[in-house]
Amino acid sequence: MLELHGVLKLYRSGDEEVRAVDHVSLRLDAGEMLALQGPSGSGKTTLLLLAAAALRADAGLVAYRGRDLGALSEQERAQYRLCEIGLVAQNPHLMARVPAVENAATKLLLGGVPVGDARERALSWLERVGMARRAQRTPEELSGGERQRVAIARALAGDPQLILADEPTANLDSERSAEVVVLLGELAREHNKAVLLVTHDAEAAASADRVLRLRDGRVHEEASEAAPSP
Repeated sequence: MLELHGVLKLYRSGDEEVRAVDHVSLRLDAGEMLALQGPSGSGKTTLLLLAAAALRADAGLVAYRGRDLGALSEQERAQYRLCEIGLVAQNPHLMARVPAVENAATKLLLGGVPVGDARERALSWLERVGMARRAQRTPEELSGGERQRVAIARALAGDPQLILADEPTANLDSERSAEVVVLLGELAREHNKAVLLVTHDAEAAASADRVLRLRDGRVHEEASEAAPSP
């Protein structure tokens, strides 16, 4: 579903050039959860944003279902992010003073889903992440972990085929973290989604089908010891 071939992404600051992603190649299939690990500054988030078509590669190919993301227009890239992927960023970016259920329904409404249907689907996903009872609370009334769960519900409510999750458990306690990782695994294995999980959490990574280690923009694959989720 997602393929990267020889992908290079450079950042420049004055005369300094940083290879955030250095000729990386990888493949992610439907039905698979792939964990990406590495130290801060290793290029994990940059790689995720390339897969989300939020950044363009300086060289190489990033393709979704065989389609070159780098060749898409800005409108096509926006449509890809709206309809094909569920992106969970490190910062939830919720709308201030707007109830959680409305925040979770944002992508559905942008995609033209009627208001009633969008709210119903959003509420269903809030329930799956343990936030149904807080559905009418605004971000100002929620903890960091609760805001993160609203963002996860928003990303998944549109039934995306590709899920890109950047440290989705960072603000969660161990119980909620485990629940979110199990949910992502179920979406991959039981609903044939593709999940790319960026995480520092060793237990979360152990639940993936494969683990890639990223260091200085270069990737190395490790044998997975993960078993399918029960």
